[in-house]
Amino acid sequence: MFWSVPAAAADGPTVTTRYGQVRGAAGESADSYLGIPYAAPPVGERRWRPPAAPARWTGVRDATSPGNPCMQRVQETVWGNLAGPGTPSEDCLYLNVHTPAQRSLHKRPVMVWLHGGGFTVGSGTFYDGGTLAAEGDVIVVTLNYRLGAFGYLAHPGLTGESAEGVSGNYGLLDQQAALKWVRDNAAAFGGDPGNVTVFGESAGGGSVCQNLVSPRALGLFDRAIAQSGCGFPLPTRASQEQNGTAWADSLGCADTACLRALPADRLLTAAQSPTARWVPNVDGEVIPAQVTDALASGRFHRVPVLQGTTADEGRITVATTYDLAGRQLTAAGYPAAVRALYGDRTDAVLARYPLSEYGTPAEALGAILTDSQFACAQSRTAALAGRYVRSYQYEFADRHSMDYLNLPLSFPIGAPHGSEIRYVFGGVTGTPEQNALSARMLDYWTAFARTGVPYSLDAPRWPTYPRVQTLAPEAITSPVTFPERHECDLWNPPAT
Repeated sequence: MFWSVPAAAADGPTVTTRYGQVRGAAGESADSYLGIPYAAPPVGERRWRPPAAPARWTGVRDATSPGNPCMQRVQETVWGNLAGPGTPSEDCLYLNVHTPAQRSLHKRPVMVWLHGGGFTVGSGTFYDGGTLAAEGDVIVVTLNYRLGAFGYLAHPGLTGESAEGVSGNYGLLDQQAALKWVRDNAAAFGGDPGNVTVFGESAGGGSVCQNLVSPRALGLFDRAIAQSGCGFPLPTRASQEQNGTAWADSLGCADTACLRALPADRLLTAAQSPTARWVPNVDGEVIPAQVTDALASGRFHRVPVLQGTTADEGRITVATTYDLAGRQLTAAGYPAAVRALYGDRTDAVLARYPLSEYGTPAEALGAILTDSQFACAQSRTAALAGRYVRSYQYEFADRHSMDYLNLPLSFPIGAPHGSEIRYVFGGVTGTPEQNALSARMLDYWTAFARTGVPYSLDAPRWPTYPRVQTLAPEAITSPVTFPERHECDLWNPPAT
C-alpha cells in the first residue's frame, strides 16, 4: 500500500528509506529527521496487537516535525512535560533520527534511545539527540512506544488471539520493531546497521535488559547500556491477565471486541486506577524469564553491557512525596515512613540507616530508596552479566547536578534519578568541572557504542566489574566498595 504525503520544504536534507523518502532539517552541527513511522498505527483492530510494518508512501515526506507521543496523561514534572511536543494519540509509533551535519566516508555507530517514564509516560522527542550525534560522531535514534494500558494490557482474550499464547508486551514489541527499522534503514542515514547500541534510562533501562533477554531481539543490537533500571522484577503473564480481566470488568467489557470499541480517552482515564500496574510481564516467549534469572543462567544476548545508577536515586521520590507536595518528613515520622514501605523488615532497615548518619530524615529515606530499588539491583545484574560478557558499572555522583532547577526543598537533592541523562546527551551548561564531566561521559558512552569499551582520551580508564566507575566533577575513580557503601547484603539475595 502507498500513501501520498505532502511535499517537504525543498531545502532540507533528503534520505531514501525502505518505505519512501524523507526530508529533514539541516542544523549547524547536526541534521534531524523527525516523525518517521516505523510501524503501522496501532488503532482500531490493531489496538493490542503486535506492531505491523508501516505503509509505503510516494513523494517526499516532511520530517521536520515529530509524530505525536503515545497515549498518556500529560503532566508536569521537575524535568518538564515528558510527553514532549504534540498531542498524545494511539497513532504514535514514530521515531527521530539525528545525524552529524558533517558527512563521513565511514559508517557511524547507531545509538537507539529508549525513554523512561514508568512505562506510562514519556516520548522519544523529549530528548534531543543532536548534540550527542554531533559531538560523539554517532547516529542517534529516539522513539515512541506504546504506554500504559495501550502497551501492557494482558488479558485472556488477547492471549487467545495470539499464535504464541501471549499478551501484554506490546510496548516491548514496538521497541523491537523500531530496532528492526534501524537495522533496515540505518545505512541510508550514514549509520552502521552492524553496530547498534540500545540504551535507555529508568523504564527505558529496564527495557534494555528485557530486550537483552528476549529471543525476539536476536541480532538487533550489539551493545547495551542500562541507566538506572536493569533488574526490575516483573509480574507473570497469568497475574497480569488476572489484573487485566478485573480492569476490563470495571469498564463493563467481557471481551476484546468491547475493549477495542471504547474510545482511547476513556481507556486512558480508566488506566489511572491505583490498582493497575502497567508493566511488561514474563510470558515465556517475548520475555522468557525474569531478567536476573536469565542473566544468571547465561540465557541472554552475549553483547557488552554498561549499566549504572545515580548516587542519590531515591531523593527525587522523597522530594515529590514530601516537600513538593507541601509537607516535610520529620524525625518522628521517619520510622513510620520506613514501616509503610518495608513492613516487618523495618527494624533491620532502621538499624542500617540511623538518622544520626544523615543530615535530614529525607536524606535517610532517600538512601534507603536508592539502595533498595536501584543501586543493589544494578550491582547484582552487573555481576551476573560479568560472568559471560564484558560488564561495566558506573555511579553518577554530581551532587549539584540539579541545582539549576532551584527546587524548593528542605534538603539537598544530590544526584537523583534521571540527573545523569543530560550529561550523556551533552546538554550541560554548568561549572567548568560539570561541563568537563559531561564531555567525558559523552565520550565514554559513544566509545562504548563504537567499540564495546568505554574510554575517553581525557579521562581515567574504565575497568570492568567489580570496579565501579564513579563519575563526579571532582574526580573520576573506580573503587570496589560499591556493594558495601549501599548495604547490598541487606537488599540482594545471597549469591548462588
